[in-house]
Amino acid sequence: MTYTVEKIGGTSMSAFDAVLDNIFLRPASPYNRVFVVSAYGGITDALLECKRTGEPGIYQLVAKRDDSWIEAFHVLKQRLQLINGNMFADPLSRTRADNFICSRVDEAQNCITNILATCQYGQFTLRQYLPQIREFLSSIGEAHSAFNTALKLRTLDINARFVDLSGWDNTLQGNLDSVISSAFKDIDVSTELPIVTGYAYCDEGLMKTYDRGYSEITFSRIACNTSADLAIIHKEYHLSSADPRIVGPENVLPIGQSNFDVADQLANLGMEAIHPNAASGLRQNNIPLQIKNTFEPEHKGTLISKAYQPEAQKIEIIAGKNKVFALHIFDQAMVGKIDNVSYELMEIIADERVNLVGKEMNANSITYYLSGASKSLNQMLYRAEKRFPHSTITGHMVALISAIGSEINTNTTLSKGVLALMSHDISPIAVHSSMRNVNVQFVVKDNVYENAIRALHQEFFSKQARKQVA
Repeated sequence: MTYTVEKIGGTSMSAFDAVLDNIFLRPASPYNRVFVVSAYGGITDALLECKRTGEPGIYQLVAKRDDSWIEAFHVLKQRLQLINGNMFADPLSRTRADNFICSRVDEAQNCITNILATCQYGQFTLRQYLPQIREFLSSIGEAHSAFNTALKLRTLDINARFVDLSGWDNTLQGNLDSVISSAFKDIDVSTELPIVTGYAYCDEGLMKTYDRGYSEITFSRIACNTSADLAIIHKEYHLSSADPRIVGPENVLPIGQSNFDVADQLANLGMEAIHPNAASGLRQNNIPLQIKNTFEPEHKGTLISKAYQPEAQKIEIIAGKNKVFALHIFDQAMVGKIDNVSYELMEIIADERVNLVGKEMNANSITYYLSGASKSLNQMLYRAEKRFPHSTITGHMVALISAIGSEINTNTTLSKGVLALMSHDISPIAVHSSMRNVNVQFVVKDNVYENAIRALHQEFFSKQARKQVA
């Protein structure tokens, strides 16, 4: 019997009735599966900061010593209890769910209060505690959703088991693989259905190492350590030829099959099919990854595997990222010294915790394409100007759009893409291709992002263009 390790994303978890019907209760037997669950949609944003806008959550308020963090905890507790109320009609189950999460939230609030009190003394600084605060705040959302899921399934006579990897009770220690091995040593998946927290406390620090991609790392390492036959991610959408919200749901096509090269390119644009470090483990252990739409359970979705080889050179997806900050530094004296400049700029980029999406360079200039919170990007620009006062440094917002495929003719893709954009009155700022033959990237002005996506999708996915790109 096929043994699978499956992950359910946060947006899907928020539509739990569909998850219950389409995922948990769909097969004749619920067992021989492990589920790693994300926090309900928006909860991790409230605990840390909004992933898209950078709006501060509890962690950022604590880091700024903004006293409103206490009120934010109160609002969060109400929000979590409201989720419980919508999930459990049975008063006993509702009470158990409320008691569990309220205890976690209250303990977290008391812990932070004590840390702040300790930091009033000169020998202690808040900065040294912030990584740990971020770690344990991260765990609350996944503990909530995993506990609720296991509780709900048990009310339906499914032998579900809540597997808490968060380290809250301090019973699991060591690196991530050791924590997983200890947690699963007495679990029999043939008779139990483990519901596992997406966050795992471990020596390396998942949040410190992988930031918001930590739940996919947990999912991947469980699949590898327990020798899964198949890894499955349930999302609220298909992995399709483009974003259906931009080109229209009637115009997109599910990819169907691909390989891990394509998944890595998507991750670089922030459109994660799976975190690249998580994909690496699956690839090394030859575990295929299936990405399914939670709301279309009959559809097989997209299978990403190491063995996949395309029948013909074709574009599989048009993917992009807007609001990318293009940092351009020009200095006539940079010739022969560009490596030194690049090294120092990369240190600044790392310090300010912004993400490097792409880079281009010539003899006397470098352009970095970066994403992150506005405050961090502005601080990075300020530091670059201060560090290189004699250079001409500019920064402006652009969009990056990639035509991606497992094995494509980059020359043909580049020329067709440029012509398609020009025919829609869009002039590319820059274009990039590489020897890897996996993607071609077009840099355009930020305000034409959606039009550029539509133009490229029309070019490569119209009936005439679905023939192989030769």
